[in-house]
Amino acid sequence: MKSEIPRQAGFTLIEMMVVIVIIAVCAALVIPRLPSTEGSRLKDSARNLASALRFLNDQAVITKGIYRLKLNLAENSTAIVKLSAIGDELPPDDQFLGRKFIEDGISIEDVTVPRLGTVSEGEVVIPFGPGGTPDCVTIHLLGGKEHYTIIAFPSGGKVKVLEGYQEVTL
Repeated sequence: MKSEIPRQAGFTLIEMMVVIVIIAVCAALVIPRLPSTEGSRLKDSARNLASALRFLNDQAVITKGIYRLKLNLAENSTAIVKLSAIGDELPPDDQFLGRKFIEDGISIEDVTVPRLGTVSEGEVVIPFGPGGTPDCVTIHLLGGKEHYTIIAFPSGGKVKVLEGYQEVTL
């Protein structure tokens, strides 16, 4: 009687290497296509700020009130105030206007308003009255190496969000 050597179950080294190569190829194809978290935060910030500009324009027209959007370029923050009949700055009536529009890690690179030119430091105040905003406003956001451009057109509430750093000529 021959004694059989029991065969052990398992994978060979070649089988393991083939599986690892397949996983590496799949990862190499998929990972570059995944959005970066910084890129998605930049896109979200651009969309949020564009929505705020549209909503603020609509609020000013509907309520016949005067609002101000304050863009602080040093702190990369926004604040919206409503002017009272005697000119005092009050918090806006709507909760939406009090929220944070620009996410952490995203900066306001510059703001272009015809009456001020291009401003890249300090604070820019954009007025909104019963007729909307009187000026075309261009805001450039920066996240890492990527840019987004937000353009608010005067007296109509139209706002565009464009990928990249876009110069606007009217």
